[in-house]
Amino acid sequence: MNKKTIRDINLKNKRVLVRVDFNVPLDKALNITDDTRIRAAVPTIEYLRQQGAKVVLCSHLGRPKGKTPELSLKPAAARLSELLAAPVAMADDCIGPDVAKAAAALKKGEVLLLENLRFYKQEEANDADFAKQLAGLAEVYVNDAFGTAHRAHASTEGVTHYLPAVAGFLMEKEIDFLGTALEDPKRPFVAILGGAKVSDKIAVIERLLGLADKLLIGGGMANTFLKAQGLELGQSLVEAEKLDVAKELLTKSGGKLVLPVDAVVADAFAADAKTKVVSIKEIPADWRMLDIGPESIKAFKKALKGAKTVVWNGPMGVFEFPAFAKGTVGVAEVLAGLEGATTIIGGGDSAAAVEQSGLAGKMTHISTGGGASLEFLEGKTLPGVAALNDK
Repeated sequence: MNKKTIRDINLKNKRVLVRVDFNVPLDKALNITDDTRIRAAVPTIEYLRQQGAKVVLCSHLGRPKGKTPELSLKPAAARLSELLAAPVAMADDCIGPDVAKAAAALKKGEVLLLENLRFYKQEEANDADFAKQLAGLAEVYVNDAFGTAHRAHASTEGVTHYLPAVAGFLMEKEIDFLGTALEDPKRPFVAILGGAKVSDKIAVIERLLGLADKLLIGGGMANTFLKAQGLELGQSLVEAEKLDVAKELLTKSGGKLVLPVDAVVADAFAADAKTKVVSIKEIPADWRMLDIGPESIKAFKKALKGAKTVVWNGPMGVFEFPAFAKGTVGVAEVLAGLEGATTIIGGGDSAAAVEQSGLAGKMTHISTGGGASLEFLEGKTLPGVAALNDK
């Protein structure tokens, strides 16, 4: 990575504004149900404290419409305090004189978390005045929020116009793992794509077909490829307007594409629907494919045998319903069993699925950024990364 990191800058006694990604899931009682993203930020925060910095953290949470109390970052402050075994002060806002006063009063090693950035529409609009106010809280800027690096927002791009800007450890790790996988992978290199729609991932498929030795496709997006091969898929989700694209990709693939051979089908899109396993050539007219079947898992396992680099983005089925999670968990188990392979899970639903399956510890790297890792895989420039200072 040719960007400066927190190792390349003097942090002693400096106020440091750190963009973290504390966009964590909350239940109805506002308890955090998965603290992965908060834990991922701890190494950078601990390093800053050890270097004698005064740490001002900022993040978004959800998609609030104005100031929404249930999307406050207070639960994140409480959880971070537990992880650091140190107090984390919580600001009532993210800009304004009171926030400036709280930031100025910080002592070496102390941590302040600002309130949800997206309480202001100026954050997503990358408003210059809003960015300037954020930047005014500190003397150095650190971006450790890879999950938001594909967005040019005030807290990811705007502030870099006013402060020295470097990467945190998580940002560095994400770029190094994904970058190496794409630029110089150990081979065989196998990519796995899932999720609902082909349209979301056309550019990724095209790029990976040029880079990977094999490309396995599951989830709803596989349906469009199967339909393009002339199969009848009943009520399964198919993007009819992308059938020509799917046909073209199949032709261009040179046999690299591996598709499901069987399916778990259901008589309704529901957690308690009737289910059965059928060949993809025998899907009943009134049923729909909601997961890959056991023979598909075996076929994917065969395609993954001996792989040295694997990148996986997107679930194999509707994994949030237990009846349709076996394909995703099955693929996770195959990856966990690969010897001598670098396994990179590309954020979003696939990361959540690996965490849920209890196999996260068996993977080499789990990305914290769904959309960001997808755009990185496409080869797009991420504004939040491009804005950081070069080495």
